[in-house]
Amino acid sequence: MTTKDDLKEKVLTEAKSEDVKFIKLQFSDMFGIVKSVTLPIEQLEESMEKGTWFDGSSIEGFARICESDMYLMPDPSTFAVLPWRPKEKAEARIIADVYTSDGKPFEGDPRYILKRAIKEAEKMGFGFFTGPELEFFLFKKNGDDEKIKPVPHDVAGYFDFSPRDLASNVRRDAMLALESLGMHVEMSHHEVADGQHEIDFRYDEALKTADHAVTFKYTVKAIANMHGLYATFMPKPIFGINGSGMHVHQSLFTKDGKPAFYDAKDKYKLSKTAYGFIAGQLEHIKGMCAVLAPTINSYKRLVPGYEAPVYICWGQHNRSALIRVPRYSPGREKATRAEMRCPDPSCSPYLAFAVMLRAGLDGIKRKMTPPAPVEEDVYHFDNHKLEELGIDTLPASLGEAVAEFEKNKLMKEALGNHLYERYLEAKKAEWKEYLMQVTDWEIDRYLEIL
Repeated sequence: MTTKDDLKEKVLTEAKSEDVKFIKLQFSDMFGIVKSVTLPIEQLEESMEKGTWFDGSSIEGFARICESDMYLMPDPSTFAVLPWRPKEKAEARIIADVYTSDGKPFEGDPRYILKRAIKEAEKMGFGFFTGPELEFFLFKKNGDDEKIKPVPHDVAGYFDFSPRDLASNVRRDAMLALESLGMHVEMSHHEVADGQHEIDFRYDEALKTADHAVTFKYTVKAIANMHGLYATFMPKPIFGINGSGMHVHQSLFTKDGKPAFYDAKDKYKLSKTAYGFIAGQLEHIKGMCAVLAPTINSYKRLVPGYEAPVYICWGQHNRSALIRVPRYSPGREKATRAEMRCPDPSCSPYLAFAVMLRAGLDGIKRKMTPPAPVEEDVYHFDNHKLEELGIDTLPASLGEAVAEFEKNKLMKEALGNHLYERYLEAKKAEWKEYLMQVTDWEIDRYLEIL
């Protein structure tokens, strides 16, 4: 078994052999934005032993100015050399956990919040595995224009293999970079919309895939920049075409490695554990939306007609459903899983996975059962049919999502008092600011006729 001391020694040896001169200690704020401090290599050993102090009051959602002293404790298992930086006098990164001045994990650190949810699952005998699929757009840069405009880099279509897919080399370089950062890339392809793409990486333990999702975003941006392009994970940058989602495949495994979602005797090959998990997520989805789809723009994606979920239901092969259970394949029992389709890549993967897990566990604890699955295209149902089946809808705006988040007790429990209060305050302020904006649409619609 590899000990922490073994990992530290391995990191120091690898850093020396790779001519690493600088180390970036990375962590995330409550919105999933990556922050970092850069250390000379000579400071790495001491940092792994004692941590590195920083001012937490400068980070969104962290500490007040009167309690700002915090320190970062590097996780040596996340060491990786940054492949887009020069190989001579190289730079590397380590993801760090945040601690308070009294040596305790900071309760507002999103990575700690996910760790805490994972421990809750472990108490119930489960390990939580996820596989997020992050879609993104590649846009052309605008010369000397400082403002990036949403002009797609290509006009290829879904899974296209043609000269129209101008970004195949960008995806190739991104895949190579991700592999060098320790991620096992499984597939890449062009997505439905012009300039839209997806690169998938291996399903794994939730903390690891959350780290990978964060790494994925800044890596894709770095590689796109090297090609003279701009990569964005904004959910809906262009009106009238598909937006970008972050579908999350998820499952539980028992302590002895068996798939807790699988039952050979069930019609859908789902266990009571799986049904409880799905029911819990359906029960809490409105409250979770402010975390899974956290921006004003998120709700421009969650509308009918663009392959994004709107209705709260589940089904086996129904991609219009909120939760999709992929069809069972004989011999692949471990692949039994539930796919949550409303999250988008603007979210913090740590917080998203934490609330999803806690909602699912709540359903298991309460022995909940979901409603009957829906296997038809829900977008074609009229209001009478939806009412007859008892199918509700997701929040239609960030304002509605924040209201649901505020009254959901499980969200407060999942995030903890500190982050819950600060997140709620920030999202209320974001919604209020948006309501006061005068948009281009309003100018175009009303200026000349009124």
